[in-house]
Amino acid sequence: MKNRIFAGFTLIELMLVVIIIGALVAMVMPRFTGRGEQARRAAAEADVRANIPTALKLYELDNGSFPSTEEGLNALLVKPSSAPNWSGPYLEKKPLDPWGREYKYKSPGDHNADYDLWSSGKDGVESADDVKNWE
Repeated sequence: MKNRIFAGFTLIELMLVVIIIGALVAMVMPRFTGRGEQARRAAAEADVRANIPTALKLYELDNGSFPSTEEGLNALLVKPSSAPNWSGPYLEKKPLDPWGREYKYKSPGDHNADYDLWSSGKDGVESADDVKNWE
Protein backbone atom coordinates (compact mmCIF):
# COMPACT_ATOMS: atom_id res chain seq x y z
CA MET A 1 0.00 0.00 0.00
CA LYS A 2 1.35 3.37 -0.96
CA ASN A 3 1.30 6.38 1.34
CA ARG A 4 -0.88 9.08 -0.04
CA ILE A 5 -0.12 12.67 0.79
CA PHE A 6 -3.11 14.90 0.52
CA ALA A 7 -2.28 18.52 -0.07
CA GLY A 8 -4.93 21.13 0.49
CA PHE A 9 -7.00 22.88 3.08
CA THR A 10 -9.82 21.52 5.17
CA LEU A 11 -13.22 23.15 5.18
CA ILE A 12 -12.60 24.47 8.69
CA GLU A 13 -9.34 26.13 7.63
CA LEU A 14 -11.03 27.80 4.66
CA MET A 15 -13.90 29.03 6.83
CA LEU A 16 -11.44 30.42 9.37
CA VAL A 17 -9.62 32.39 6.64
CA VAL A 18 -12.90 33.78 5.29
CA ILE A 19 -13.95 34.86 8.80
CA ILE A 20 -10.60 36.60 9.40
CA ILE A 21 -10.80 38.42 6.06
CA GLY A 22 -14.38 39.46 6.81
CA ALA A 23 -13.36 40.83 10.22
CA LEU A 24 -10.51 42.83 8.67
CA VAL A 25 -12.80 44.28 6.02
CA ALA A 26 -15.36 45.21 8.69
CA MET A 27 -12.68 47.12 10.61
CA VAL A 28 -11.14 48.92 7.61
CA MET A 29 -14.17 49.87 5.49
CA PRO A 30 -15.63 52.50 7.84
CA ARG A 31 -12.37 54.43 7.58
CA PHE A 32 -12.72 54.73 3.81
CA THR A 33 -16.40 55.60 3.55
CA GLY A 34 -16.92 59.29 2.94
CA ARG A 35 -13.37 59.76 1.63
CA GLY A 36 -14.60 59.95 -1.96
CA GLU A 37 -16.85 62.88 -1.16
CA GLN A 38 -14.06 64.54 0.83
CA ALA A 39 -11.76 64.21 -2.17
CA ARG A 40 -14.37 65.70 -4.52
CA ARG A 41 -14.88 68.68 -2.21
CA ALA A 42 -11.10 69.23 -1.92
CA ALA A 43 -10.77 69.16 -5.72
CA ALA A 44 -13.60 71.70 -6.09
CA GLU A 45 -11.98 73.96 -3.47
CA ALA A 46 -8.65 73.80 -5.33
CA ASP A 47 -10.39 74.73 -8.59
CA VAL A 48 -12.41 77.58 -7.06
CA ARG A 49 -9.61 79.05 -4.94
CA ALA A 50 -6.51 78.47 -7.11
CA ASN A 51 -6.75 76.80 -10.53
CA ILE A 52 -9.52 78.78 -12.22
CA PRO A 53 -8.62 82.09 -10.50
CA THR A 54 -5.08 81.80 -11.88
CA ALA A 55 -6.47 81.46 -15.41
CA LEU A 56 -8.86 84.37 -14.79
CA LYS A 57 -6.00 86.59 -13.57
CA LEU A 58 -3.95 85.78 -16.67
CA TYR A 59 -6.96 86.65 -18.84
CA GLU A 60 -7.40 89.90 -16.93
CA LEU A 61 -3.70 90.79 -17.33
CA ASP A 62 -3.92 90.27 -21.09
CA ASN A 63 -7.27 91.99 -21.67
CA GLY A 64 -7.66 94.54 -18.87
CA SER A 65 -10.82 93.01 -17.40
CA PHE A 66 -12.32 89.70 -16.39
CA PRO A 67 -14.71 87.90 -18.75
CA SER A 68 -18.29 89.08 -18.49
CA THR A 69 -20.97 86.87 -16.97
CA GLU A 70 -22.32 86.24 -20.47
CA GLU A 71 -18.91 85.15 -21.78
CA GLY A 72 -18.39 83.05 -18.68
CA LEU A 73 -15.53 80.66 -18.17
CA ASN A 74 -15.75 79.69 -21.85
CA ALA A 75 -13.74 82.90 -22.52
CA LEU A 76 -10.77 81.09 -21.00
CA LEU A 77 -10.95 78.46 -23.75
CA VAL A 78 -12.24 80.30 -26.84
CA LYS A 79 -11.44 83.90 -27.76
CA PRO A 80 -14.41 86.18 -27.22
CA SER A 81 -14.92 89.20 -29.48
CA SER A 82 -14.41 91.57 -26.52
CA ALA A 83 -10.85 90.36 -25.81
CA PRO A 84 -8.40 92.13 -28.15
CA ASN A 85 -5.24 90.76 -26.52
CA TRP A 86 -6.47 87.24 -25.83
CA SER A 87 -3.52 84.86 -25.75
CA GLY A 88 -5.19 81.72 -24.51
CA PRO A 89 -6.42 79.20 -24.08
CA TYR A 90 -5.92 79.80 -20.39
CA LEU A 91 -7.27 76.38 -19.40
CA GLU A 92 -6.65 73.01 -21.03
CA LYS A 93 -10.28 71.87 -20.92
CA LYS A 94 -13.73 73.07 -19.96
CA PRO A 95 -13.82 73.46 -16.18
CA LEU A 96 -16.30 71.03 -14.67
CA ASP A 97 -16.70 70.46 -10.96
CA PRO A 98 -16.03 66.98 -9.54
CA TRP A 99 -19.75 66.20 -9.79
CA GLY A 100 -19.70 66.81 -13.56
CA ARG A 101 -21.42 70.21 -13.62
CA GLU A 102 -20.08 73.53 -14.88
CA TYR A 103 -18.74 75.96 -12.31
CA LYS A 104 -20.90 79.04 -11.84
CA TYR A 105 -19.32 82.41 -12.65
CA LYS A 106 -20.56 85.99 -12.30
CA SER A 107 -18.63 89.17 -13.06
CA PRO A 108 -18.86 91.62 -11.40
CA GLY A 109 -19.75 89.50 -8.44
CA ASP A 110 -22.31 89.98 -5.71
CA HIS A 111 -19.82 88.92 -3.02
CA ASN A 112 -16.50 89.98 -4.60
CA ALA A 113 -15.83 93.11 -6.63
CA ASP A 114 -14.17 91.26 -9.52
CA TYR A 115 -16.08 87.98 -9.82
CA ASP A 116 -17.88 85.24 -7.94
CA LEU A 117 -16.96 81.64 -8.69
CA TRP A 118 -18.67 78.62 -7.16
CA SER A 119 -19.80 75.03 -7.45
CA SER A 120 -23.23 73.94 -6.29
CA GLY A 121 -21.70 70.88 -4.66
CA LYS A 122 -22.99 67.36 -4.55
CA ASP A 123 -26.70 68.21 -4.62
CA GLY A 124 -26.45 70.68 -7.53
CA VAL A 125 -28.53 73.39 -5.83
CA GLU A 126 -27.59 76.38 -3.72
CA SER A 127 -27.13 75.03 -0.20
CA ALA A 128 -24.63 74.56 2.62
CA ASP A 129 -22.47 72.15 0.58
CA ASP A 130 -21.55 74.79 -2.04
CA VAL A 131 -17.87 75.50 -2.66
CA LYS A 132 -17.38 79.23 -3.30
CA ASN A 133 -14.70 81.90 -3.49
CA TRP A 134 -16.15 84.05 -0.73
CA GLU A 135 -16.51 83.78 3.09
